[in-house]
Amino acid sequence: MTEAPENVRLIGGEMLLWSDMSDGSSITDWRGVAGELIGRLLPASGSVLLVGPHPRELIDEVAGRASAVALLVRSYPDACALGDRHPGLDVHCGRLAAFCCDRPYDLVLALDGLQRTHSAEAPAAAWRESMAALAALVAPGGRLVLGVRNDLGVDRFLEARPADRDGGDGQWEPHGFDPTYPSGPAALDFDLEATGLAVERCYAAYPDSRAPRAILSREALARDLPEALTFPLSARADDRMLVADPLRLTRLAFRHGLGEHLAPLWLTVASRDRPEEVDLPLGLVEDGHAVDELREEGGEVALRRLPGGESREIPAGRVVEEILVEACAREDVRTVRELLGALARWVETSGDATAATDSLVWDGERFSAISPGPAPEPEPAPVIVLCRILWRFAVRLLAAGHHHPWPWPLEADQLTLTLCGMAGRPCDQRELDLARKLDAELGQPAERTGAAPAYRDLLRSRDRLAGQITAAMARIARLETKLSYRERELVRARSKLRRTQRKATAYRRTLGYRLSRRLSRPRRMARRVMRLLSG
Repeated sequence: MTEAPENVRLIGGEMLLWSDMSDGSSITDWRGVAGELIGRLLPASGSVLLVGPHPRELIDEVAGRASAVALLVRSYPDACALGDRHPGLDVHCGRLAAFCCDRPYDLVLALDGLQRTHSAEAPAAAWRESMAALAALVAPGGRLVLGVRNDLGVDRFLEARPADRDGGDGQWEPHGFDPTYPSGPAALDFDLEATGLAVERCYAAYPDSRAPRAILSREALARDLPEALTFPLSARADDRMLVADPLRLTRLAFRHGLGEHLAPLWLTVASRDRPEEVDLPLGLVEDGHAVDELREEGGEVALRRLPGGESREIPAGRVVEEILVEACAREDVRTVRELLGALARWVETSGDATAATDSLVWDGERFSAISPGPAPEPEPAPVIVLCRILWRFAVRLLAAGHHHPWPWPLEADQLTLTLCGMAGRPCDQRELDLARKLDAELGQPAERTGAAPAYRDLLRSRDRLAGQITAAMARIARLETKLSYRERELVRARSKLRRTQRKATAYRRTLGYRLSRRLSRPRRMARRVMRLLSG
């Protein structure tokens, strides 16, 4: 154990040989949306406390913008690393229950929740007790930003591995047995109000509790949000063992109005004693390295690129990929051909070279890009753009294990050539190679190395193959029965032929047969002579 920096203070319950931030994979990976929200909540001249592990980039941003910042972590190596990285910050190392502050803070941030504020050296306190201890750190007129993972979030239904320990060493305390843990947004609001805090806004974070990339308020979720906004909120991680298709399950959650109740994580902003008014966003969505704000304009929701961008309308209609997947599941080849034909015409007239089936919306008359990107230079040919769009769809279709009516293509390239032919724009292998090169240049590769279909998809494929094998075995059994019957008929025919041959041989050996053959020879010779003389 190394000597602690001067700005690190041990408060009790510190874990000397443990690190929550060694690889960064165990903590909640907050990025753009959290930075934008916290930037609006940071007090001009107040104090800020970060409780629990947070991403280093987020800590750096808060430390660079706030006048007084303090940290509370349970890991001694993490505390020493943060003390060396930020000599001007006060770093407290230990458990939350042992933390005593001289004065409360104007902003308390606990975006990773309360699970990693306990120590292995003592039994963990109940969630409601930890919540009360955290709320006591909020000054009058101050705010608390708390992240709470949902035990019944949509990501819990997707993950096949046990969720109580998450397969990591940091979850030594079994989760799910605490009766005070909030069971929903209403229970979370009640617990916060019981500590003297008023809930200003509660957000549902998607697509995953480990890496949230969008937060939507309950006011926004109460609306009928367009598919162009909700469709991208179902990211699929390659290192997870999935039970079902995350896209379908997330879409059903939003379609049935359960977006808040089945959110992987809740992010709540609560305050004490009427603080200074802050413009809290209706929602924030990450788009690559940029952040869009969800706003209400004229009774409709719109997106505005931050900072200082113009508002743009969210296109209405259904996502093209969802229409194609649904048509493929029904083996509706006619719908696929008509939609691909319309897509080819759109690409040739006014299409976006960066579009894809998962970022295009079709309202029955025209296509609209969800988030148009900068056009590549030089501008590619329309057939290359269309080939890239269909190749990305083929990769995603096969990677997700969806059914399609073309069983002969075994690879994405073969399926892409089939789809291009159905669109009326046949292409060859050279154009397909150029389309894949264009996809790599745009920085959005569609390859899913190591990805496998979801467990339910594998079961469905297994059942379908089992049915096909059963039908094939039944056909083989019928053919074997027919073959056995034919073999018996053939044996009887051969036996009858042998008996006939034996009878014929015996008849040829008789005296009458031999005499008749000898007497018939002069007659045959006479007939031949008569033919020669007459001819």
